[in-house]
Amino acid sequence: MLEALVAKLADTPWSIELHESLYMYAITESTHVIFIMLFVGTIAMVDLRLLDLAFRQIPVSQMLSKMLPWTVTGFVVLVISGAMLFMAIPIRTYHSLWFRLKCIMILIAAINIAIFTFKVERDKASWDLGPVPRKSKICAAISLSAWVCVIVLGRLIAYNWFDCDNINSPAMLQLTGCPADAG
Repeated sequence: MLEALVAKLADTPWSIELHESLYMYAITESTHVIFIMLFVGTIAMVDLRLLDLAFRQIPVSQMLSKMLPWTVTGFVVLVISGAMLFMAIPIRTYHSLWFRLKCIMILIAAINIAIFTFKVERDKASWDLGPVPRKSKICAAISLSAWVCVIVLGRLIAYNWFDCDNINSPAMLQLTGCPADAG
């Protein structure tokens, strides 16, 4: 069902025009990369503060409140540009092992953000007066690791090592969701 939806998306004029455009795909991809720097950069600054590796003179609550608007801005543009990149080549992207792993890492990062936001950071004002709690440091380490993986996996999507027409292994065909006659 999902594969049929992706195939239908690939046949839309919007997808075709975006993929075949001389400039729009490159502009979209460049925008995505620039806003990765904003989004992950602001997250990394907060995570490094939580790990007491940088910005120690800035109170945690102040760091979080100053970075959040920039992080949200980066996130919004990333979602839009990422959706456009997917829409430009939906079938190839859907079958990409790297894309699937990237989605898993984004899910891990999102769960980590939810845990941090709704459980861990409730008492962040008290951190300004003392050491950052261990559970916050764990969330920060998971965050840094997950976002680094998302960036690396996202970059690997461009390579065709595991494209359906390059796979000879039945197990890998199944893992990527490629049709059995693709390899």
